[in-house]
Amino acid sequence: MEAHGAGNTIVVGQAIDLSGPNAALGRDYVAGIKTCFDAVNAAGGIGGRRIQYIVRDDRGEPAQAARAAAELLEREQADFMLGGVGDDALKAVLESAPFKRSGQVLFAPLAASDAPSGARVLFWRPTFRQEVRHVFAHFAKLGANDVGVVVQETPATAEAARALHAEIAERKVKLSASVRLAADGANAAAEARRLAAAKPGFVIVLADTIGTSLFLKEFRKHDAQTFVAGTSLINLETLRELAGPKAVEWTVFSQVVPNPASGGSLLQMEHLNMMRKYRDEAVSSLTLEGYAAAKSLVKAVQLARGNRQALHDLLTQPTEIELGGLTAATGANRNRLSGYIDIALFKKGNLVF
Repeated sequence: MEAHGAGNTIVVGQAIDLSGPNAALGRDYVAGIKTCFDAVNAAGGIGGRRIQYIVRDDRGEPAQAARAAAELLEREQADFMLGGVGDDALKAVLESAPFKRSGQVLFAPLAASDAPSGARVLFWRPTFRQEVRHVFAHFAKLGANDVGVVVQETPATAEAARALHAEIAERKVKLSASVRLAADGANAAAEARRLAAAKPGFVIVLADTIGTSLFLKEFRKHDAQTFVAGTSLINLETLRELAGPKAVEWTVFSQVVPNPASGGSLLQMEHLNMMRKYRDEAVSSLTLEGYAAAKSLVKAVQLARGNRQALHDLLTQPTEIELGGLTAATGANRNRLSGYIDIALFKKGNLVF
């Protein structure tokens, strides 16, 4: 089945948060994706077909994500669909009737949970559990064996919290304290004070960028030097702006791409050059992840010779896609392209990988 966008066009649709609680993630992710597609179109497209990239703001609302995805599939006749931010948005789209009818595979959502067996979704990033394991391994090397946990009370953190506590139990790490951060962060001062009193060896935060910044600002009033860790679903530049350079000292974050500001590989250099050419904004881990995900999609479509089954092929057939220093690989019963994980930390206000 050939890509059927109007004329000589391949339509890629995406419903993603551009103005809600995870807008900082969504905007950077979209910037990286759009930059890759702009570069591909400037070079002649995919087999002569131009990519038309249509983005709808779901405002971080699962119901709106499902509605926007339906519009992209039915009105815009999207040939491929990219995912949005969060487990709840992912679930809403996958369970919607229009998506089920489409027969499509949802590609590269920024979600922490694993999809149910048989779900038509192909992730670009590793699992949340893999990220957490990497964080625990990092602190094990430092001799830290007791942890404090902060979980923001939102639907997006529910599955991640279960995975985190399962990892704590499996590793037999001491849980010094566990606190709940309100969705709006209104109780950050009280919960930060309570956690600091428990004196954990290190802290893991499961919250959005704004929630993490509110907690950090309050926690640092009581504890200036205990490591605080988070995962890759935090916009680190926005975090530094909101929390301030002092609050982000002694913080570390798992990352699913290499340093976006470095030209250490062909992919990193290409991303830097194309962002300078097409976007008037700073690079971030999310712009690089978006660029890498978009490049993976382009290569998959090229391998399938424009066939709309390209993502189905990746889910069912062992395939390696070389991105330029980073390899995406798939195979039977494997729905994640990349297993890359690194650690980044703030040192004297600067991000170090």
